[in-house]
This record gives sequence, structure tokens and C-alpha cells, in this order.
Amino acid sequence: MAEPGGRFAGSEDRPRASSVKQVRQILPFMRPYLAHLGVTLCFLILAALLALSIPVAVRQVIDHGFSTAEPAAINSYFRYLLILALGFALFSALRYYFVMWLGERVVADIRARVYRQVIDMSPAFFESTPVGEVLSRLTTDTTLVQSVVGAGISIALRSTFTLCGGLIMLFVTSSRLAVLILVLFPVVVLPILLYGRKIRKLSRASQDRIADASSLAGETLNAVQVVQAFTLENFLGRRFSDSVERAFHTARARLRASALLSGIIVFTSFGAIIVVLWTGAHAVIEGSVSAGTLGQFILYAVMVAGSTTALGEVWSDVQRAAGAMERLMELLNTRPQITIPAEPVPLPEDGQGHIRFEAVRFSYPSRPGQHALNEFSLEVRPGETVALVGPSGAGKSTVFQLLLRFYDPQAGRILIQGVDIKQADPREVRGRIGIVPQQTALFADSALENIRYGLPEADEAAIRAAAKAAMAHEFIEKLPEGYHSFLGEKGLRLSGGQQQRIAIARAVLKNPPILLLDEATSSLDAESEKLVQEALEHLMQERTTLVIAHRLATVKKADRIVVLDEGRIIDSGSHEELYRRGGLYARLADLQFGERDGSVEVEELLHQSLI
Repeated sequence: MAEPGGRFAGSEDRPRASSVKQVRQILPFMRPYLAHLGVTLCFLILAALLALSIPVAVRQVIDHGFSTAEPAAINSYFRYLLILALGFALFSALRYYFVMWLGERVVADIRARVYRQVIDMSPAFFESTPVGEVLSRLTTDTTLVQSVVGAGISIALRSTFTLCGGLIMLFVTSSRLAVLILVLFPVVVLPILLYGRKIRKLSRASQDRIADASSLAGETLNAVQVVQAFTLENFLGRRFSDSVERAFHTARARLRASALLSGIIVFTSFGAIIVVLWTGAHAVIEGSVSAGTLGQFILYAVMVAGSTTALGEVWSDVQRAAGAMERLMELLNTRPQITIPAEPVPLPEDGQGHIRFEAVRFSYPSRPGQHALNEFSLEVRPGETVALVGPSGAGKSTVFQLLLRFYDPQAGRILIQGVDIKQADPREVRGRIGIVPQQTALFADSALENIRYGLPEADEAAIRAAAKAAMAHEFIEKLPEGYHSFLGEKGLRLSGGQQQRIAIARAVLKNPPILLLDEATSSLDAESEKLVQEALEHLMQERTTLVIAHRLATVKKADRIVVLDEGRIIDSGSHEELYRRGGLYARLADLQFGERDGSVEVEELLHQSLI
């Protein structure tokens, strides 16, 4: 579970696994592409073998080509070198393409897997995990992993083969000089091991700071109109700048450590070569080795040094990728609170949607000491329309949340058509329910596709019919491209009433046996409200409907009105019955209708009393 601020519980305190172990978690994602990896390794080995053959050819040129007066002999040696270079270039290009393809493919799979994991999380997860944090892991962290899986693997495999082959050829060429190389080798490797853990720690901190900045940006951009209305641009601009500055300072510390490590590796690698070259030069003077042998040895030594340097740089990237993979695995290892039972009980195919709450008690995870519902029992018969009324915090929205199984109650049961929804597949439960929320959620897509979210397999004719039933067809047709018009981010190109009618069209298209209406006409003008109310009344026929009432005028026609307060049902009945009995409902009705004292309070006053 995540903690406020996007930090997962225990993520800062638990012992960290090694970098190799973290990066090794990428292997399951690579398993489907083993054949592709095998082809890549073949090209890699061929390229490495050709590269290791070049110093031998150079030795032959130095020792034999320069000592002969035959131009043909010199030409043959250089022709051999050119063929080696051509083969090396060809297989290197093929190796690069295949390994980079593998990196792109694996990271695409990781991104898809993380997204599917997050999209299945219950609302409790998002109560404490900012969306910006999740987006940072989906983008920044996966990009860091890609740098290792793609180019990193390419460089690491190539350098490892070259390093091992080069060391072998060093002994073949001159065991005396090779021993000197081995003596100096720990001087090069030791800094990599010492600085690796520090770089990884700084990398993790850097990625966390970037996630903080992304989270802040996401929050403010999603509420940009509120920001501008309260003239918070400068204030939030400074906050974001401070957040970015903290990320920069953390990144700068990581870069300093990486740069120092890189410099040490380069100096120690080439310092070792200089020592070997100095020793070899004396050996040539003494006549114990030929000039060609020394040249061959130096080329292999350069290969070994270059490979060591490359591996050091890759190791620095591995530290960063380990931190990124650690963050990604935290998401992938987080289990949703709402899961599919091992053997889900299917809901009956027939029936209009019988709902029953039995002594339900529930508290939100973020407010464990406060009951949102307490001993809540309610039965809604098939085809019945029940309105939920009460002040803010009474538990009306919680009823919807539990019925959709976004949360599970701590006590009691919720049944749909006689089946405890805990024992059913949550997707099947939600498939039987259509919802029209007060705050419409539209996507950056066309009007056609936004309605199609109600039933993804629906054809255009069904979508148009749903739009007509929701009184949305006329204004959609007037859009520049009709049903194919782009609605903008969150549907900002539409008015509030138009957005609401798109949401109603979704529910019409889904055609479910149970409807949840969260004051579905609250954003409409009087004329549109009348038309849409007629459409909803037609839709509600022979369907079980729960309505959250913000305006009491919309619930007078309900079969039953249930009055909630502090998570309990305190009364129920028709409007006339409840009003005659007095109490909370009568007081709320007086505020809006002025039925007792003739005064009519403004609608805003009602909204202060209701949710």
C-alpha cells in the first residue's frame, strides 16, 4: 500500500536488494523473446570474433608486410584487414538492430504490464498515491530500464565478449605482459564496485524527486482553471520550480559520482596500458618480442581497457536502472485490495437487478475510525427506483462505491440477484451496473468513442441511438465533425450540460439492469433537464435504479426515498409520507421548497446541506 506523497509503505526503510538482483527482474519479460535473443548472441559472437582477429592481422602486416618488397604481399594483408573490417561492421549493425529491438519490445511489455496493474487498483490505492507518481514510473523509470535493456545490453554483451576474448589473446600473445595486466586489473575494477552502490542510491533519490515534480505538475494542470481563477500561477510556479530544483540538486550529486567514477576508470585503464607499453617497449629493444607482437598486444590491451571502461559506464546505468526497476516492481508487487475470487460465483443471467445490503459496516481506509456506513440494511426490489437523501457525509456516495465493489465492507454483505458480490467477479458485477456521475469523466477522444466507452463493442448505429435517447444527438451533429469531433481534454470543448448528456448516452448504450444516478441532470439548463429527465424515465423503466438526490425536486417520483444520516437509515417512504412525519427530510424540503413557511431558499443553500 502506498503512503501519502506517493511513497509505498516501508519503501524507504526496508533493506535494498542488490542491483544485479533488481535488474534480474527484467528477465521474465525477456523470456518470450529467447529465440530473438539467441539470434542476437550469434551476431554478437561473430562480431566479437572478427574484432579479436584484427590485431592478429595487424601483427602480420607489421612483422611480414613491411619487411617484404613484394607489393602483392602487402596488398593481400591489407585486403584481409578490409574484409575483417567489413564483416565486423555488418555483424555489429545486425547485433545493434536486434538488441535494440529487444529493448524496445521488453520495455513496451513492462509499460503495458504496469498500466494494467495500476488500472486494476482499487480507489484505496489512489487515495494515497498521486497519479503523477504513477505516471513518473510509467515514463521516466521505464525509459531508464530501456537504456539498459537496449543499448546497455548491447554494450555490456559486446564488451564482455571482447574483454574475455582480449584477456585470452593477451596471454596467447605474451604471457609475461599479460600477467602485468592482471596485476593492474583490480585497480580498474575496484572503483566500480565501491562507487556502484552510492550511484544507485543517488539514482533512486533522483527518480523520487522527479516523481514529486511530476505529481505536482499533474495536480495543477488538471485544475488549471481553478489555479488561474485564484491567480495562483506565480505561487504554484515557485512551488514547481522549487520541486524541480530539488530534483536537479539530487541529479547533480548523482552526476558528480558518475563522472568521478568514469574519470577514474578511464585513467586507471589507460594508465595500465601505458605501463604495459613502457614494459613492452623495453622488451622490443631487448629483442625478446617483435614489434608486431607488441603492436598486437597493445591492440588487445586497448580492447580490454575500452571494454572495461564501457562496462564501468554500463554499470553506472545499471545502478540507475536498478533504482527504476525497484520502483516499477513496487507497483507490480502491490496487490489490489479488490481481487477476483479463485472460483467466482456467476450472477444469474435473468432478473432486473435485485439489490440487498445486510447490516453493512464500512470505514474508508484513510478514515478507519469513522464509519461511513454503520449497520446499513437496505433492499431494492427489481425495477424499483430508490432515492438516497441526506446531508453531506451521510453515506450516500459510499453506497454507490460499495455496490460497484470499489471497496469491501468490514462487516455485513451486499447481494446482487442473491449473490454476495465478494464471491463474484468484480468485472461481472460492474458489468450489470450503469452509472451517470455528477462529475462527468470524458476522455480526449471523439464524441463517438466517448459514448462507446459504455459498450466497447457497440456499432455506430447503436451509439447514435443512445445519443438520441439521451438528447445528445442534436448538439453532437452540430459539432464541426459530428460524432467524430474531438472533445478535448476532459471534454472541455463541451458545456457542462453537454458533457452530462454524453455520460447519460453511455449508460443508455450499456443498457444495464441496475442504474446508479448521481443527480444526473444537475448540470443541465431547464429545457435540457426536462428532455433528459424524460429520457432517463424511459431508461429507468423495468430497471433497478438508485438515485443520489442533490435537489429534492428530482426524487418526488421515486418509488421510495431513503433518508441517511451519519451512515444510518433514519427514515424511508414517499415524499408525502416523509414530509408529513417531519424530521430531517422535512427540514431539507423546507430549505428548498419552503413548504412549511412559504419561503424558498436558494439552491446554493441546499447544496450546503446536501452532499
